Amino acid sequence: MADVCRVPRSDNFLTRTARRLGMAEPRRDECYPKWLFVVTGAVMGIAGVVLTLYGNPANTGFCVSCFLENIAGSVGLHGNVRMQYIRPEIIGFVLGAFAMALFKGEYKSSGGSSPLLRFFIGALLIVGCAVFIGCPIKMTFRLAAGDLTALAGVAGLIFGVFIGMQFLERGFSLGTPSPSPFANGLLIPAFMALLLVALLVRPDFINISTKGSGAQYAPLALSLAAGLGIGALAQRTGFCITGGISRLFLWGPAEFTTCPKTTGLAMGMVSLFSFALVASLLTGQFSLGVHGQPSSNESHLWNFLGMTLVGFGSVLIKGCPFRQLISAGQGDTDAGAAVLGMLTGAALVQNWGIGGTAEGTPYAGQLAVLLGLSFLFIVGLLYRRRGETYAPEFQTGLD
Repeated sequence: MADVCRVPRSDNFLTRTARRLGMAEPRRDECYPKWLFVVTGAVMGIAGVVLTLYGNPANTGFCVSCFLENIAGSVGLHGNVRMQYIRPEIIGFVLGAFAMALFKGEYKSSGGSSPLLRFFIGALLIVGCAVFIGCPIKMTFRLAAGDLTALAGVAGLIFGVFIGMQFLERGFSLGTPSPSPFANGLLIPAFMALLLVALLVRPDFINISTKGSGAQYAPLALSLAAGLGIGALAQRTGFCITGGISRLFLWGPAEFTTCPKTTGLAMGMVSLFSFALVASLLTGQFSLGVHGQPSSNESHLWNFLGMTLVGFGSVLIKGCPFRQLISAGQGDTDAGAAVLGMLTGAALVQNWGIGGTAEGTPYAGQLAVLLGLSFLFIVGLLYRRRGETYAPEFQTGLD
């Protein structure tokens, strides 16, 4: 089976270096071997379980939504004293992607594709995650640790992606991004760098929990290193759980045998789950069952609908919460708007009591999910280009 290939920009780091040294320029075609996708999933799966073993909340590994709620509390955007910590994993995702994009000559500042709307959809992604109690990556870790309640989330995520793909097939588009000044794309990486400085210095205005999940964290160096490595690998492979699922709905199961990138993403997702499962078993963190699982509840309907909201919204803005962080790191200011929306959503979830708890899903969370789904349906209808199918910008990156 062919490797995953793409043509890099002509001004990448290796090409520029070769020119300065008077050497022959590297080949224009560049292929990613399948093992790179497997390695991305393996590193993410093993690192997540190890971080949980060394202090992160149980069955969490990595969780974009939970960690953004921690960051929002730490900088004073909400007052829940149990959810306040600047998570270095999030910082690492962005800075790792940023460094890799610069190194490979793939940093490209662009934007202008309905950024304000992406901001609001980004906030809704965190609403859906909070109701489920975890993002799509945490959903995978929960399932790999034996939490069968996560199956409702898996079904909801797939259903949400399917709905979103129906809108794409009928001409949905938020517009085509255009190049922007180089410095524009630096805003989110710079913001993350400032958060890292704040975490290291810990000035008085930064809040750090002394109890609750915000007080459960692995050593800073270990968390940051894991985040940087995963961010770099995800930038190279384009890893995205909702992106991998959405490709199945493009042309059906044959997509996984004819499209190398799709095959790679599928292998990455299987690798993530498999290595997380093995690591959970080896470290004694696996507990198969439904009742009493950490970071979960038995509100199966709302878990399903919460992840439906996440899958639907992720398709409309081209990427799950994790993918928005990676894209923002490589210069996508539209993704940066979504990241800021996600941070705002993380604050609102805590301030308004939207998130799910061990007791179930609060009425505020139920209402927020229903309103969020209604909003996405309206957006999907209003932004259709009648008479067209997949808009050109959604074909970018398809092999």
